[in-house]
Amino acid sequence: MIWCGCPHQLKNMSIRGLKKKQPKTFKVRIITVDAEMEFSCEMKWKGKDLFDLVCRALGLRETWFFGLQYTIKGMCTWLKMDKKVLDQEIPKEDPISFHFLAKFYPEKVEEELLQEITQHLFFLQVKKQILDEEIYCSPEATVLLASYAVQAKYGDYDPNFHEPGFLAHDELLPKRVLRQYQLTAEMWEEKITAWYAEHRGIARDEAEMNYLKIAQDLEMYGVNYFPIAQNKNHTDLLLGVDAKGIHIYSINNRFSPNKSFEWSSIRNISCSEKELTIKPLDKKAEVFKFFSSQLKVNKLIFQLCIGNHDLFMRRRKVDSIEIQQMKAQAREEKARKKMENQRLAREKQLREEAERAKEELERRLFQLEDEARQANEALLRSQEAAELLAEKAQIAEEEAKLLAQNAAEAEQERQRLEITALKSKEEKRLMEQKMREAELIAVKLVKESDRRAKEAEHLKQDLHEAREAERKAKQKLLDITRLNYPHMAKYPQYSPGDSRDANFDKGSIKLDLKDIDLKRLSFEIERERLDYLENSRKFEDRLKELKSEIHALKLEEKQAGLYSHWSEVLGSLDRSLGSAPSWMKTLETGDAVDVNLQRPFPAYLLNTASSWPCTNKIQHMVPVEKSSSQANSLAANSVGTGTRKQIIKVQQHDSDVIYI
Repeated sequence: MIWCGCPHQLKNMSIRGLKKKQPKTFKVRIITVDAEMEFSCEMKWKGKDLFDLVCRALGLRETWFFGLQYTIKGMCTWLKMDKKVLDQEIPKEDPISFHFLAKFYPEKVEEELLQEITQHLFFLQVKKQILDEEIYCSPEATVLLASYAVQAKYGDYDPNFHEPGFLAHDELLPKRVLRQYQLTAEMWEEKITAWYAEHRGIARDEAEMNYLKIAQDLEMYGVNYFPIAQNKNHTDLLLGVDAKGIHIYSINNRFSPNKSFEWSSIRNISCSEKELTIKPLDKKAEVFKFFSSQLKVNKLIFQLCIGNHDLFMRRRKVDSIEIQQMKAQAREEKARKKMENQRLAREKQLREEAERAKEELERRLFQLEDEARQANEALLRSQEAAELLAEKAQIAEEEAKLLAQNAAEAEQERQRLEITALKSKEEKRLMEQKMREAELIAVKLVKESDRRAKEAEHLKQDLHEAREAERKAKQKLLDITRLNYPHMAKYPQYSPGDSRDANFDKGSIKLDLKDIDLKRLSFEIERERLDYLENSRKFEDRLKELKSEIHALKLEEKQAGLYSHWSEVLGSLDRSLGSAPSWMKTLETGDAVDVNLQRPFPAYLLNTASSWPCTNKIQHMVPVEKSSSQANSLAANSVGTGTRKQIIKVQQHDSDVIYI
């Protein structure tokens, strides 16, 4: 059947239909442990509708552990699932705030928490309760739990990335622990990091599960405490409700319960106004009654008891199909995650190995680049060194040439010096030979002088004998003359030489013979004197040659140290000359030697007359060498029959006088 109508009417009907379809809503803010969400709820929604919306938004399927909590008049209350949201006593605010928290706790977290989101929400809530000191934890356990929290947040420890101070902004320890030990933040961080470094390779969900497994063994884990009293007037006890049962604590001790009622031993729990009754399963056991301060508290305790008891009974029954599916999915998810973690671990290991290999290759590359750079630098340095060496080789070659030239010159100089040394040695030898010859000549001259002195002494003696014979002959002649010619005494001017008598006596004949001997002696003396002069001139020439040679050697070999040697030689010559007669001492070196050798003796006339008759009476003039210090005149006396004799006085030196 098709209904037809006016278009205007259809339009009005559609608008009215849309208006009817848009229900009234109110805003709700959901606060989880780590996030906030806002939803728009219909006015007719019950608590379960809002709770399911939040669970869908979070992807949570294990909804039986959680609830929506709100605070009214200073008391925390859970939103009821079977009543409308607006019909409950909720805060009048816009938007209305609810906290999505765990209402019930599992007995064994590893078996019951199937989803990762469930596990994560429990981890965050338990961590917050420990930090807020709602759950007591020892300092050692808090450090270990903090290390797992850091592992869950930051992953594996990397000292290059996680430098000191990276936990400065994280709240990891309760304030009570920080106050209990006087340690600095750096010291606490060092302790946590020491544990944190040992968790390498643990995934985030594993770290959170390890955190919860440690936390579930704490005494205050999962316990909701309420003040109660056994009578209406005093509240001296605490009632705790958890996953295992109901516990009665003293007001100052929340760790060890005074009395406990496990869920398996409770038969019934009843609540009437402010009174709450616990009936044990054992009928003979005493019924426990207690009172709370408010009816709302009793109702809240009653709700928690019902919920925990239901979960307790549920754990001991066969799992529903939904739970089995969830567990199967959880196992598959865990297996998948395990494989994924293993794969990630292998990939991570391979990546780390690759990174190490890359770092090694980069290091090796850097090292090779560095070596190449150094090799290039070394090559450049070697090239520069080669150039320098080439230059040095060229310079060395030039220096070698110069050295070779200098060596050749030095060799020539050495040879020249050797030749000079040989010449010097030869000249030295010749000079020594000449000096020895000069010394021998000087010795010969001294000996000759001594011989001449002795001869002069003999001649002096002979002369003295001749004078004595002459005197006797004169006396005898005078005596004969006075006897035979007495008249001759009257004429003294008469010279017997003017007249010659052929009749001489034997004395006159002897006198003439004596005159002949004297003449011969004078000739011999004159000849020897001439020989002596000739030898003196030769010795003078020889001394001049020695002097010139000594002077040349002094100039040439003054550096060779021969000057002292020649001085010693000349000194020895002087010493040898010092022992000669005085007329030999005038033959010295220097200017005195030259002067004395140039004029060795002064010239005087030597008058000699032959002993045989001479008609023209010519006087023979012979030069005689005499010293300039003393000069004696010549005297002649007539001897025999008119024959005139000349007696010549010759002085060779100071002590030798020859009379002829």
